[in-house]
Amino acid sequence: MPDSRPPDPLEYERRFWGRELLVAGVDEAGRGPLAGPVVAAAVVLPPGGFVDGADDSKRLGAAAREEICARILRTARGVSVGAASVREIDRNNILRATTLAMRRALDALPLRPDRVVVDGLPVRELGWEHDAVVGGDGLVHSVACASIVAKVTRDRLMARLARRYPGYGWERNMGYGTGEHLAAIRELGVSPHHRLTFVGPQFTLEL
Repeated sequence: MPDSRPPDPLEYERRFWGRELLVAGVDEAGRGPLAGPVVAAAVVLPPGGFVDGADDSKRLGAAAREEICARILRTARGVSVGAASVREIDRNNILRATTLAMRRALDALPLRPDRVVVDGLPVRELGWEHDAVVGGDGLVHSVACASIVAKVTRDRLMARLARRYPGYGWERNMGYGTGEHLAAIRELGVSPHHRLTFVGPQFTLEL
């Protein structure tokens, strides 16, 4: 009979914890929106550390993410975030800006991890030796934790920006290209927090 046991969410980390090595999971939030920065987080769990409910942030509702994020901050040995601004996204492209945000998150950790694992494909120019796991935010526990911290941090930022620039609905759409958001761009124009390299083509298509 096939093994029906669920996969061990700490399988990756246990390979290194057994040798007393610390693992940093890294993930980002906000690669696709029309507005706002891209944000990355790095999370280092203590050996044996587990945060119940932590999963790919896209599988969780906002309230669950907030609750789990608070538990991650209480459990982790180290948590840090990094961001790349709208100007950096427009100047460098989103891929390089995401790499910059990830590097800033890793550089800001209060301790140096022995291993780094990122979600997705290998990240050129990260500046840190790392493993890359496709779907890592659903397979590697520390990456799942990083995905939640990055998403919660960015959502909070977009909610603050929504109060400064009302009308775009950022507190609901988080800067993504929803119908509401595109209609607001047509009516209000672009703000200083819109990615011009993203808004241009999509806005033109929606006219």
